[in-house]
Amino acid sequence: MNEKKRNIYTDLALEVAETIQQTRPETDIDGVRMSVEHACGDTIVTTWVEIHSAEGARQMGRPEGNYVTIESALMKENDVDAHEDIIKIVTDQLVRLAQPAADDVILVVGLGNRHVTPDALGPHVVSKTLVTRHVMDSLAPQLSDAVRAVAAIAPGVMGTTGIETVELVRGLVNRIKPNLVIAIDALAARHTRRINATIQMSDTGVSPGGGMGDCRARLDAETLGVPVIGIGVPTVVDAATLVNDTLDIMTDNMMRLMPEGTAFFRALRNLDEDEKYMFIRESLDPYAGNMFVTPKEVDSVIERLSGIIANALNIALHPGISREDINRFMS
Repeated sequence: MNEKKRNIYTDLALEVAETIQQTRPETDIDGVRMSVEHACGDTIVTTWVEIHSAEGARQMGRPEGNYVTIESALMKENDVDAHEDIIKIVTDQLVRLAQPAADDVILVVGLGNRHVTPDALGPHVVSKTLVTRHVMDSLAPQLSDAVRAVAAIAPGVMGTTGIETVELVRGLVNRIKPNLVIAIDALAARHTRRINATIQMSDTGVSPGGGMGDCRARLDAETLGVPVIGIGVPTVVDAATLVNDTLDIMTDNMMRLMPEGTAFFRALRNLDEDEKYMFIRESLDPYAGNMFVTPKEVDSVIERLSGIIANALNIALHPGISREDINRFMS
């Protein structure tokens, strides 16, 4: 079957699968398996998308592998109890996805531009990561068994370094010989409801700059020679997506408020999603066609999200140390 080209950009495999299912609601996606888990009274939803064949990869436009999406509107809120629940789920899913061995050396890479807040997630996570590679030889035996050798770096972006991120990371990988690379980056989403409320993890790597509309060479097992786990949070949507979602909400409201105009609004609602999006995008160009939008409270939200991811990383990578111990070491 010839798949129609999907023009609405998203970094989330779950959103790609949802778009395909909207066009073919009565059939499964060939080569793709999906499973959903609900936790904490349905406030946290975890979805696994497994692409297990070349056909599935072709339809999804993603490499074969596993994509884990954890969604909760409470991620961006200042809710400590909810964050504890989210950290536990992210930790469990990360261990399940990465399956690190006890003696692994792990390199954490914080991608993005620390001077651009929506793109600063990776550097913020690195600043909160417990690094131990430099002290492993001097640790007491009881403590060395509790931690793994972890190194971390925030390499910056090509606009400030003049060097492709993959070149920097590849050189570091060749030098320290990690068994696993974990790369954290900002992403872009298709739906505004997922902005700062979703964490995606995958075992297929990551494309630096994707969330800011400037995809660079991928960091993955092929380019680095070691397995790469990608972790990301959608922090932006493009302007056309925002207008598209707003139009959908307005259409639903008008259908309820103006029954006499229901036929018109239903026709508007039933427009092909890709065609409607492209029409909006072309109408915005050149005024806002290349604009990305992020919530005004993004500074505090990035701080919370980086804390969630860093805590999950620290617990997953250092299983013999409690979160309280890690916080004491990092203070």
